[in-house]
Amino acid sequence: MIMRIFQVTVHPGKESEFADFFHNTAIPLMRGTKGIVSVLPGAARSETPNEFSFVMVWEDLDALKAFVGDDYTSAHIDPAEAELVAARTIRHYDLVEA
Repeated sequence: MIMRIFQVTVHPGKESEFADFFHNTAIPLMRGTKGIVSVLPGAARSETPNEFSFVMVWEDLDALKAFVGDDYTSAHIDPAEAELVAARTIRHYDLVEA
């Protein structure tokens, strides 16, 4: 299984608008995506009001590529959120089950 950690930093003043997108669009979309085993969304906290994240566990690399395409190492942004996002990072790991 592949663990994908996706983090975004939103532009100052866009926190509320992004939070609405995050809760009402992004989370439901990811939870309903084929190939996803687990989705752990992380909303902004008072000490990091501009930061949001997803930790996703995918069945395998093929499932991830089916969703994002062959360039799975790039952070793909929905057009609805593009103008809200100042920076983004994406990391992948092999899931270690304890």
